[in-house]
Amino acid sequence: MEHHASDAAGADPASDRTSLAKFRTQLALDRTTLAWIRTSLTMATFGFGTVGFFRTLRERSPTPATVQLHQSAIRFGTALIVLGVVATVFAGLSHWRVLRRLRRGEIVALAQWPLSLTLAVLLSVAGVVALWSLVPP
Repeated sequence: MEHHASDAAGADPASDRTSLAKFRTQLALDRTTLAWIRTSLTMATFGFGTVGFFRTLRERSPTPATVQLHQSAIRFGTALIVLGVVATVFAGLSHWRVLRRLRRGEIVALAQWPLSLTLAVLLSVAGVVALWSLVPP
């Protein structure tokens, strides 16, 4: 029978495994939150870029069509920026809530309506509205 260093020191191996599992869970949670931050920043950056691109297009060729495109781009870009900020806030709140539960030793359950699904629905709605606004009256 092998003896580990923790056995010789009198530490409980089951407690060590539980502690390491919690640590791995926290690291996974950190990675997930960082992925949400990266995704949110990308959305907001794309929103700013969209507005800037269509502003340049409108300035170079100020036709009614480019003015309409620019106005639609402002709405779509603003929606992406707002969604990016909201996703970042919700990801941070979710991270904090799960960490608090882990520290209390509570069981962490999966959300019935996850942030990813919420964001997918909101992005779909923003996309449909943006496409609808491009249709001439």
